[in-house]
Amino acid sequence: VQLQASGGGLVQAGGSLRLSCAASGNTASINKMAWYRRVPGEQRELVASITTDGSTNYADSVKGRFSISRDNAKNTVYLQMNSVKPEDTAAYYCHAESFRGSIHYFWGEGTLVTVSS
Repeated sequence: VQLQASGGGLVQAGGSLRLSCAASGNTASINKMAWYRRVPGEQRELVASITTDGSTNYADSVKGRFSISRDNAKNTVYLQMNSVKPEDTAAYYCHAESFRGSIHYFWGEGTLVTVSS
């Protein structure tokens, strides 16, 4: 499985941004996709995840502001970021979990989101 993330950039506080992550390869084996983020000097943290049946999970810090969704036909997952804050500034990484007899994890390249105050 290969993951290609896009959509990062510079946004003002209070604004919106949408990240996309396109999966390719053995996408039929994917059962969960997620977005993580990392600030330099800190550990990577889970932002949001979504399963194949549409169940979602969010970090407390983004609940009510961010929304994760997926288009199964396009093998793409989205992260809609609304009411962004300077503390949302980070590198955002797409992640996929697949099962092919055993669990496999895949990471995409990070996409940088910078929120100006």
